[in-house]
Amino acid sequence: MTIINASYKRDGTRTSLAFRPNVQEIATTIQFLNKTAAFGKNWFLSQDTKEKSFLYPVFDASGELTTAAEAVLEAEFKGETSRFLSAWNGELGDGEGATMALGFSDSDWPARTFRISDKGQGVKRLGIDGVKELLSHIAGALRPVFITVARNQYFKKQVFKDRPGVGWMLYLPRVLTTQQVPEARALVPVMATGEQGKDKQIGTIIVSVTDEPFNDENPEHVKIANAIEIRLVDQDLLPRYVDI
Repeated sequence: MTIINASYKRDGTRTSLAFRPNVQEIATTIQFLNKTAAFGKNWFLSQDTKEKSFLYPVFDASGELTTAAEAVLEAEFKGETSRFLSAWNGELGDGEGATMALGFSDSDWPARTFRISDKGQGVKRLGIDGVKELLSHIAGALRPVFITVARNQYFKKQVFKDRPGVGWMLYLPRVLTTQQVPEARALVPVMATGEQGKDKQIGTIIVSVTDEPFNDENPEHVKIANAIEIRLVDQDLLPRYVDI
């Protein structure tokens, strides 16, 4: 299973615990996913039975939270200071399933999270360019401290267990150059509109493999990703989870 995982911070603009404003932050990401249809075009609230899990569509055509899903979530988490949205794409075919999770709370730690977990076909349909574009949407919307793209099996093979791994791709909110990360097969700048209406670079997507999807069972792929991790840590560019 390939996991796209973003971790972002609570700040002065993120004080509400209501589901609607928090889901609104990922609306442009949902619009992109709906346009590509790589994971299908429907996301439903995860429930405790298969039948119930088709009852509540999560997003409308504009990527906003539906009224029905909002009512269910607000009732379920009434009075809770840690909240969680879990959705699935309603696909039952082999390799077609995918889930999405958004977690937020009123505390600074743990960091807020947005995650897409794919059983195989969605990421394949997106391809490398589509995954990079998806990360750019997430980065522009959430301004995360990192985004990782890797199968969950890669965690055992990454160098540092207290920091994010590189895997196939790693986004960091830094401007990085080939001189800093020569082992990377590609460095993709992520741009956003600044306060004066001009585009500026807000971060970089580090890509470890470009000619095929990353495979953590391929020793050469793991070697490249590990070398990037070591290079980043040597320059104090890869954050520790406890510092996020």
